[in-house]
Amino acid sequence: MAQLLVRSIDDDVKQRLRERAASNARSLEAEARAILTNAVEPSRESFGDAWANLAETYRKEHGGVDLVIPDRLPPREVSLS
Repeated sequence: MAQLLVRSIDDDVKQRLRERAASNARSLEAEARAILTNAVEPSRESFGDAWANLAETYRKEHGGVDLVIPDRLPPREVSLS
């Protein structure tokens, strides 16, 4: 496995990372690994899933909206002359 050394981290950032690690029952190093791994993993949520999650959150918070969707009209005939 490779090693990575990160220099000049702000003291406040290190403290918040330490607190986050403690809240997740991990060491500081394990928390940093988890953050870096999550940051570079490809997104597992498709656009459709993200949209559905956003819509569900909106419905829960705002009561949702009922839309009336009209029937579709039959397709028009096209003359190629």
